[in-house]
Amino acid sequence: MSKFPLIVIAASAASFLAGGGHSLLPGLGESLEAQLSPACDIKGNIAIDSGEKIYHVPGQFYYQQTRISPEYGERWFCSEEDARAAGWRRSKR
Repeated sequence: MSKFPLIVIAASAASFLAGGGHSLLPGLGESLEAQLSPACDIKGNIAIDSGEKIYHVPGQFYYQQTRISPEYGERWFCSEEDARAAGWRRSKR
């Protein structure tokens, strides 16, 4: 199996983003890159016991100890508005 197609796709994606493209998946709103990487600083965490979706902003009590695990549906947000629109609530502490 050739690695050539993967290299072409990666190069195309890099070129698209460098040229001001905002998402590799148009129509999804916020980019997949922002959801899966710490490029944005709001942490979207899912409570283990209740499954509740809670976001943490820098400076909040639990922010530093909160870890994001995308494989469990956790993600990063670039704004509180994005987090609320996706159905998450702000941490109370």
